[in-house]
Amino acid sequence: MLTSLVVIPLIGLVAVLAAARSAHAVKVVAVIATLIEFVVSLAVVGQFSVGQAGFQLRESVAWLPSLGIRYELGVDGISLLFLPLTTLLTAISVLYSTHAIKTRITEFMAAFLILEVGMVGIFMALDLFLFYVFFELMLVPMYLIIGIWGGQRRIYATLKFVLFTLAGSLLMLVAIVAVYLASGDEGHRTLSLPALIEGRGRFSADFQFWVFLAFGLAFAIKLPMFPFHTWLPDAHVEAPTAGSIILAGILLKAGGYGFLRFALPLFPYGTQAWLPAIILLSVIGILYGAIVSTVQKDLKKLVAYSSVAHMGFVTLGIFVLNPQGAMGAVLQMLNHGIVTGALFLFVGIQYEKTHRRTIADLGGLANRWPLFTTFFMVFTLASLGLPGLNGFVGEFLVLLGTFKFNPPTGPGGFFWGPLAGIGVILAAVYLLWMFQRVMFGTLREAYQKLPDLSPLEMACALPLLVLTVALGVFPQPVIAIIEPSLLRILALATDPGFMVAAR
Repeated sequence: MLTSLVVIPLIGLVAVLAAARSAHAVKVVAVIATLIEFVVSLAVVGQFSVGQAGFQLRESVAWLPSLGIRYELGVDGISLLFLPLTTLLTAISVLYSTHAIKTRITEFMAAFLILEVGMVGIFMALDLFLFYVFFELMLVPMYLIIGIWGGQRRIYATLKFVLFTLAGSLLMLVAIVAVYLASGDEGHRTLSLPALIEGRGRFSADFQFWVFLAFGLAFAIKLPMFPFHTWLPDAHVEAPTAGSIILAGILLKAGGYGFLRFALPLFPYGTQAWLPAIILLSVIGILYGAIVSTVQKDLKKLVAYSSVAHMGFVTLGIFVLNPQGAMGAVLQMLNHGIVTGALFLFVGIQYEKTHRRTIADLGGLANRWPLFTTFFMVFTLASLGLPGLNGFVGEFLVLLGTFKFNPPTGPGGFFWGPLAGIGVILAAVYLLWMFQRVMFGTLREAYQKLPDLSPLEMACALPLLVLTVALGVFPQPVIAIIEPSLLRILALATDPGFMVAAR
């Protein structure tokens, strides 16, 4: 089942290349391939046994046996739900691009299918080297998607994106080599995550300190955390709409997921050592992202900076190291993928119609676009954390976990919690102000005859709207899937016996 998620986009890639002479055939093949991938990801969720903490549906074969490297896949409660999120957003992006992309369609669809292989791979890989392969695989197609189909400053934006991400990836590669050498004696070394967790007693405190730093920088750049965020607004602004949806919806989540999957369970001492710095940078990121969003003139850049603030909640929730905060962080990643992906979709839809992104050039659109206004309003309210919509659940749990944070030294939750809460207030300020300026007021003459949402745009938006409401009203089924695996990760990260042994 898991390998099929890797293989289906590759089969779709071959079919797209075979149909290259007909743009219509390429679009149809790409849409069908991504929809089949989505259905298979739902089947994987259906086969998952809720309530178990370990990895399920495992597939493992020797890849480079002389080096102890395996092709090893598996899912647990933390990684499972990212698979349908990835496949859904990819299908929506490809479907929308059948209308939005006018040039080099075969190459665009091929790049998206390769990107999908990397994205589903990182959430299934249980071997560190395999994870690194998928992690790097995402870089090339996204580089092409921004660099070829992006805006006027696309070359600058895509080079900045690649240089930042590649720097982090190379640090992670060095850390993976160090973990491999420390994992056992010659002939018994491994990069299998379950085996490494069992044998993590070999990792000394000094080793964990430096290796966590290398992994942490790679994930912090990908997330991105403040101050490694500067590539994100440029990449978002210049990327085509489909690229922005995937960048915000999935690629950023690779960073938060990496912290939970590798950094916390393998390096508990390193986690504790770097925890104060990460919490400080997380709160700074929340406030910085919110403040900078408030003064943005470009609609797309405002949504991009809001992602910096939302990702600050993710790392804050992870590193307060309690169940409420960590659960909030995972829900925040899932919900941010849905809501911010939808916001970028709607920014793209209005740009295709008006050819304007500057907020001052818009206004009065609600007078002509009732459907667009309704959808956009729901996603805006979800992004600012309105109760009853999915954005509220994650932020509430993160703040609850933050207030319960009680470190042995340094400021506690009653210091960090109110500061993070200011970010929620500022989110309401900049998002509602943006919505008011874009949708209300006097309608410009040039926009009088522009059509509302088309059937294709409705088909792209409706699944995201349903998920936004459903996960806000009924989050418990998702929490039941995530909780056992998350509690296991937290137990590994806070094991007092291991901490003493590492010292």
